[in-house]
Amino acid sequence: MRRPRKPAAPPFIEATAMPDLPQLLLFIAAGWLLNLTPGPDVLCIVSTSLRGGVRAGVVAALGIFVGCFVHVAIATIGLGALLAASATAFTVVKVIGAIYLLWIGVRLLRAPPADWSPATAPASMDMRRVFRRGFLTNVLNPKVALFFLAFLPQFIAPGTEHKTLAFLALGVLFSVAALPVTIGYAWLAAWAARRVHTVQRTMRQLDRAAGLLFIGFGLKLALTDNPAQ
Repeated sequence: MRRPRKPAAPPFIEATAMPDLPQLLLFIAAGWLLNLTPGPDVLCIVSTSLRGGVRAGVVAALGIFVGCFVHVAIATIGLGALLAASATAFTVVKVIGAIYLLWIGVRLLRAPPADWSPATAPASMDMRRVFRRGFLTNVLNPKVALFFLAFLPQFIAPGTEHKTLAFLALGVLFSVAALPVTIGYAWLAAWAARRVHTVQRTMRQLDRAAGLLFIGFGLKLALTDNPAQ
C-alpha cells in the first residue's frame, strides 16, 4: 500500500527552508512573549499613549515597527555581525543610543502636565515627531540588531541553502507579529488614561517615573559590554 504523499510546501517556504508550522507557531509565540517584556520600546508606546491618546500610541508603535525593519536589514547584510565583532562599531552605536534614551528621559522629567481633555489630548501632539521618536528609540538601540542575530538563526535549519533569505523572512515575520502587541499596549494605556481618574491626576508622577526609567535604560545601554569581548 502506497503512503500518501506529503503536500508540497509553497514555493517561498521551500526556497527559504522556513520552519514547519509547529516551529513557526513556536517562533511567533516566543516573539510575542519577548515583545510583552517591558523595555524602551514598550515604555515609549505607553508614555506616548498616556499623554496623547491611542492614536499617538499607535503612531509611536508604527515608528518602532519601521525601526525593526532597519535592524532586520542591518542584520541581514551583516552589519549586525560587525556590531557584535567590532568593539568600536558597537561602542559608537551604543553611545548614540544611550544619549538619545537619556535625552528622552530628561525631557519626560521636565514635561509640563498633560491636558486630559479627550477632545484635545490626541491633537496636542505632532504625529511626525511621535513617529520619529518611536523610530529612533528602536533604531538607536544596537541590542535590537544583536537580538535578531541571536534569536532568528535558531529557527533556520543548518542545511538551508538560502540562509540570508530565510533570515530576512523570519525577521519580517517577527516584526509583523509584534505589531498587534505594541498596538495593544497603546490601546490599553490610552484606555486607562481616559477611564482611570488616578492615572489622570498623577500624570506628572508617571512622567517622572517614565523619565527615570528611560534614563535607567540609557545608563544600562551605556554600560553594556560588547558581546564579542
